[in-house]
Amino acid sequence: MDETQATQALGALAQPTRLAVFRLLVREGPEGVPAGEVAERLGVQPATLSFHLAQMERSGLLTARRSSRQIFYAADFAAMRALVGFLLDDCCHGRPEICAGLGKDAGRKEPEKETL
Repeated sequence: MDETQATQALGALAQPTRLAVFRLLVREGPEGVPAGEVAERLGVQPATLSFHLAQMERSGLLTARRSSRQIFYAADFAAMRALVGFLLDDCCHGRPEICAGLGKDAGRKEPEKETL
């Protein structure tokens, strides 16, 4: 992934509805979810959702496939890995402990230790 692609992907995620859509689709896996179901589950109007899905598809974060009358959207996991890789590419420089623990609990504040 180059800087232009990363900027487009990050820009697509820099909006609350699009971030919620992406997180939902990541949880659902590569099978994807019909657009109507995404709208219903997130409480977003279909026309509004279409705009957001188009933005995300252009950024390369989503894939779309038609099945009969429905369009299924799925997170593009290769693009997600490429984006995360791009962000972490310069992170460690031989010090992997800096990037250790990235994932579900990353960024959460650890409870303070009790002192006697």
